[in-house]
Amino acid sequence: MEAYAVVEAGGVQCRVSVGTVIEVNRMAGEAGSDIELTSVRAINTGDELKIGMPIVEGAKVIATVLGHKRGDKLIHFRKNRRKGYERRVGHRQELTVLKIKSLA
Repeated sequence: MEAYAVVEAGGVQCRVSVGTVIEVNRMAGEAGSDIELTSVRAINTGDELKIGMPIVEGAKVIATVLGHKRGDKLIHFRKNRRKGYERRVGHRQELTVLKIKSLA
């Protein structure tokens, strides 16, 4: 069985394994640098599953920052019928692309 971990990064929880590429909300770090994710919710080493309450003590995930980018544009549209009211607001989320290097 493949080793994996459930980590919280950038406000979202993801199930990751070594080599996984994920996109999370913007985090500090230069492209090419390594960051340490210590908010590990669960970790499976292949023979043992540890579940944290709420985090697993001493567990960490090392990830490499591949770069920063902006997500797809989301349009928020409001309208009141028969009143002539329309409002459009666009939004693009700032994202960080991470590649998981190791689980510890």
